[in-house]
Amino acid sequence: MKKQIYQNAFRTPEYFWFDPVTLELTGFLLVGDVYRSIEFNDLGHLWSQQLELYLGVHADGTLRYFYPDGTLVHSLQEVARQAQHQAELAQQQVIQAQQQA
Repeated sequence: MKKQIYQNAFRTPEYFWFDPVTLELTGFLLVGDVYRSIEFNDLGHLWSQQLELYLGVHADGTLRYFYPDGTLVHSLQEVARQAQHQAELAQQQVIQAQQQA
C-alpha cells in the first residue's frame, strides 16, 4: 500500500488521500514512526502543517486549499480571470471618461 511506503521508506511528514468520485478525503501526520489520522476542523477541512493551509472539498466537488480563516485559496485561473475582469472595467471607465470629455 502506498501509505506504508510513504510512512516507512520516504518518511513523508504528511500524507493525504482524496477520491474525486466519492469525495472521500483523509489525511495522516507522521508521529514518530507511524501515521496518525489528522482530525477534521468544524468546516470539514484537514490542516497541513507543511503547507500551513487547510485541504478540503469545495462546494464544486474539487479538492482545494483554504486559508487558516477558512477562506478559499484562489487558483491561478481564478486570479487571472479576476485580473482580466478588472482590466476590462478599467478600460470601460477610460472610454466613458473620454466620451464625457
